[in-house]
Amino acid sequence: MKPTICNHYRPISLYVLIVTSAAGLFIPEAAHSQQPKTTQPSKPPIAQAFIDVATHHSDIPGMGAMAGFATGGLGGGLSSLFGGAKGGGNNFGNTRLSFGPGKWLDISVMTRNEPNLAEATDNIPGGMNMMSALKLIVPPPEKYDPPVKRDDDPVEPKYEKPKGKMLLYWGCGDSIRPGQPKVFDAANANLDDLQKFFGNMRNSTTRGARSAPGNPSWPNKTDDRKVPENASLVGEHQFVGQGIPESFKVKLGDAQDFMPPYLIAQKNVDGVVRLEWPSVSNARGYFISALGAKPGANKDEAEMVIWTSSEVPELGFALGDYQTNVAIDKWIKEKAVLPATATQCAVPKGIFGGGDSSSGQSGAAMLRATAYGSEAFFAYPPRPSDVRTTWEPQWQTKVRLKSTFMSMLGGLGDDGGNGQNKQTPKKEEKITPVDLLKGLFGR
Repeated sequence: MKPTICNHYRPISLYVLIVTSAAGLFIPEAAHSQQPKTTQPSKPPIAQAFIDVATHHSDIPGMGAMAGFATGGLGGGLSSLFGGAKGGGNNFGNTRLSFGPGKWLDISVMTRNEPNLAEATDNIPGGMNMMSALKLIVPPPEKYDPPVKRDDDPVEPKYEKPKGKMLLYWGCGDSIRPGQPKVFDAANANLDDLQKFFGNMRNSTTRGARSAPGNPSWPNKTDDRKVPENASLVGEHQFVGQGIPESFKVKLGDAQDFMPPYLIAQKNVDGVVRLEWPSVSNARGYFISALGAKPGANKDEAEMVIWTSSEVPELGFALGDYQTNVAIDKWIKEKAVLPATATQCAVPKGIFGGGDSSSGQSGAAMLRATAYGSEAFFAYPPRPSDVRTTWEPQWQTKVRLKSTFMSMLGGLGDDGGNGQNKQTPKKEEKITPVDLLKGLFGR
């Protein structure tokens, strides 16, 4: 029988998106960046640039074509949550969420000398292998459809209480640990239950590249070239535009270059999915999660199943995004994030689909992993050594880095988990990535 995961999952999907947004999971930026504190008087920089750098890898066939689905599909709902743009190809926001493998880059710049800056240029180093400078532009104004004429007669709204459950498992190991899963029952939940389940999620995402008025950005509809596989960011980047200081030339080093692909090999051993990977250069820490769904006890109910690599309860909804250095170091000590020395983890048997079968992981689940790079700040002129002297920087640049991996749990990609998983499910049990994503997000 063909799996019906999409239909089973719909009742809970909208509710999950509502509560996660309300809980503040998808905060696009914080009010300030976490930089070293000082009592030295200073003034804000005249100009600021933000460079978001990402390397994505997936072993699922056809995931390159899924980039448009991620940023423009599902009615744009998934895109807006993660900062993606509408349409396909190289859109602004693909560093935040992209199913397409390769190197991705989002850049924006602003200047206090020209609050309405409409365009700028990034004169990139030759190692980018992109032939010409990047053109940064402000996106065109959003077009809104005229409001639909409505009847004057009031209509009594119909309220339907959400149904379904969320099951959270955590920790690397062969077996499910005592006290798990942590369960959220949407049908019977109150505000206290909501706070207990969603209230302690980690997120330290601060401001990065943005595409907005006064903040010209790349890529865009005018310049949507894809970053070549052999591209390197190392070298001098010069930002040019009305009101941007002529001195705005920032040199990036190896630590700010594209991170290598995060390659996870999967091997199913008696229902335990063992994950192994070589160390990713310049990685500060790792976070892994798996997200799936299965029918509940009743026909109209659904169960969202989540597993994370954290040693403490952590949903990890925001941890696929960029995080600050201070937060990552703190979470490693709290054992919520794996350290840079980690090279393996195991998804316990029986989480997705039971444990009655020989595989122990018969349900479909999407595996997603993030290797965090270190965010870096550059400014000119340098901070004066005399703390009594006011620091007046002409410009500042913030660079954020990460490398991500996506697959079906157990390695259902074209190479079976990088050639490590030889246990291919029966044909009728296969669920495509599109099926799973549509089921998880209610379409």
